Amino acid sequence: MPSDALASSSSPHGRRAPSSRPEAGRGHGGRTPLVRSEHDRRRVSAWLFVLCVMLLGMVALGGATRLTGSGLSIMEWAPLSGVLPPLTHAQWEHLFALYQQIPQYRLEHQGFGLSGFQHIFWLEWTHRFWGRMMGLVLIVPLIVFVATRAVSAALAGRLLLFFVLGGLQGAIGWFMVMSGFDPNSTAVAPSKLVLHLCFAFALYAAILWTAFSVRWPVPLAAAATRGAVATRRLAGLAACLLAVTIVAGGFTAGTHAGFVFNTFPDMDGHLLPPHYAALHPFWRNLFQNLPAVQFDHRLLATATALTIGATLLVGLRSALPVPARHALMLLGWAVLIQYLLGVTTLLLVVPVWAGTIHQTFAAILLSVTLYVLHRLRGVGLADDAGYDADQNMRRTATENAPQTELAHP
Repeated sequence: MPSDALASSSSPHGRRAPSSRPEAGRGHGGRTPLVRSEHDRRRVSAWLFVLCVMLLGMVALGGATRLTGSGLSIMEWAPLSGVLPPLTHAQWEHLFALYQQIPQYRLEHQGFGLSGFQHIFWLEWTHRFWGRMMGLVLIVPLIVFVATRAVSAALAGRLLLFFVLGGLQGAIGWFMVMSGFDPNSTAVAPSKLVLHLCFAFALYAAILWTAFSVRWPVPLAAAATRGAVATRRLAGLAACLLAVTIVAGGFTAGTHAGFVFNTFPDMDGHLLPPHYAALHPFWRNLFQNLPAVQFDHRLLATATALTIGATLLVGLRSALPVPARHALMLLGWAVLIQYLLGVTTLLLVVPVWAGTIHQTFAAILLSVTLYVLHRLRGVGLADDAGYDADQNMRRTATENAPQTELAHP
């Protein structure tokens, strides 16, 4: 048996719980539910999860585009007309002539011909096309759900904001691409790459958290024991470390720091790489000095893995709901896979396939971390005298009448 006891305080029937317990027909904490009915809850959450899967595909395409040097192959920003690829030989020649004007062609791809250009063009075009499709997959069902009053005004406003931010992400992407057109540049600026990457991950996290909240609107109650509270705090710390590690990974990718010191766990025989602090002022080493950039990414990844390990150790010894314990186990496996992928990518000197999977699985690890945090929202709610009874009543009503409205829109 776990060392902590998962229990709810006993109380006479009819006692009102504090405001954290949902009222009848209301969302958790007395707030209006995000969706109108149980049926809508499943439909809307499934739609949001599809969007998240598409975003994972976008992260993978972005990684492959970066690693193959394809991101600079389209030199025009055409949000509407760009949805169609070149359809004639003259159009292909026009785009190829534009590409021949930038430094990447002169310094890396001189003389590789139209067929070589087409090879890198299609990956970048697919990356942009996928972004446009995600916009449609977001806005069209949103209009339908709003028209049928399936979602609350608050949720509709939040999702509309996501749509606007998605368009802004496309603009940030073009801002990043333009930095690769600078004289003597063969790739985009690392800082702009990190901005594009972080904005994508932040938008993905916001949509995923919303999907979780629609799918599981009522937190899992757990007593606020020392172990449960510590687990939630450690999970929050792990999420913060993971976010910083992703930023560091962006600079590792942008500066091509992964192509040096391809040994592990040492760095060509050194624990701390030579010339770690070679640049002045010191802060420049964190973003521009390749040995320092890679070392920092390694250090942060290790700290993240150890923190998740501590979260798992404390959480499994605590009295948490079964779904929360399963989420912790999933998190343990996810961080192990991601760490091994990082080491593999480094030792193989960043092949396209490994780098792409490593970047994509970072988003998957972030997903599992957010899932754990979402499942731990209810720590402390079991101390509410009426929460368990109310939750059981809501669950029974849901099972007996799956189409019953939870609240009026």
